Amino acid sequence: MEEAEFDKFADEYVTVHAQNIRMSGEGPEFFAAYKIADTADLVAEKGYPSDLRILDLGSGIGVSVPFFRGHFPAATLVSLDVSRRNLKIGRSRFQDDAEFVCFDGSGIPFHDQSFEIVFTACVFHHIDHAEHVSLLSEIHRVLIGGGTFVIFEHNPWNPLTVHAVNTCPFDEHARLIRAGQMLERCGQAGFAKILHRYRIFFPHALHRLRPLEQYLRWLPIGAQYLVAAEK
Repeated sequence: MEEAEFDKFADEYVTVHAQNIRMSGEGPEFFAAYKIADTADLVAEKGYPSDLRILDLGSGIGVSVPFFRGHFPAATLVSLDVSRRNLKIGRSRFQDDAEFVCFDGSGIPFHDQSFEIVFTACVFHHIDHAEHVSLLSEIHRVLIGGGTFVIFEHNPWNPLTVHAVNTCPFDEHARLIRAGQMLERCGQAGFAKILHRYRIFFPHALHRLRPLEQYLRWLPIGAQYLVAAEK
């Protein structure tokens, strides 16, 4: 990940993203909200303290911050990003709700076992695939024993997702990752109890069908997928 690539889109991120996903009938907040809700569901029975520590890796301008606050009100939240411009915008919006920290794209600037949860959403497709295991190993390092890693990515088997990525200015150099590849790389980085689910099968026009998604999470045509793993 290179800082300049993300700096140039920081000021117009929400507008560009909204235009790019307009076929879904939803805005950026919908996609941020469901990811944090899924994460909260995944860790609900983990027994983490209410004041747990969460790392949002590749946080951008902090779109997920209010949703983290809604589900984890007492948590310490760190937003980590390679773009100083993104961080400046995020800090101006949510300075009381998260700590905004710059990241060189390889070494996570925190001690071993610093977080109960590491979360990342639609970041790894911007990273050279040869560097995935190295960064996943860094994520593994900063998690506590029994900590949870949650990653969301675009599904390359979904044609509408592929179209959205191919026409998005800030996805110019993106290279999508199959869920099976991500599962394998998490295992190579030392993670255990790895699961995956496909998500987002229905656009807003068919939102009344969304309760059915819980029965479709095995079907590899959802617009996105999640992988969750434990240290």
